[in-house]
Amino acid sequence: MANLIVRNIDEEIVDALKARAGKHGRSAEAEHRIILEAALLRPRKKSFTEALKNIPDVGSDTDFERINDNGDRDVFN
Repeated sequence: MANLIVRNIDEEIVDALKARAGKHGRSAEAEHRIILEAALLRPRKKSFTEALKNIPDVGSDTDFERINDNGDRDVFN
């Protein structure tokens, strides 16, 4: 395992790290490792907007007509 030294960190950030670590019941060093892992190795979840933008264009709205129980068609324009 490698060691990482981070210098010149603002005291406010250090205090926030220690508070977050205490809230989770672990050391500031362990919390730091978890934050780095989450930021750099875990895949980021797509926002709802991003997911919608990735839906392929497969036709016009009329291709997706709904037929109600009474046989009427609903078309979304």
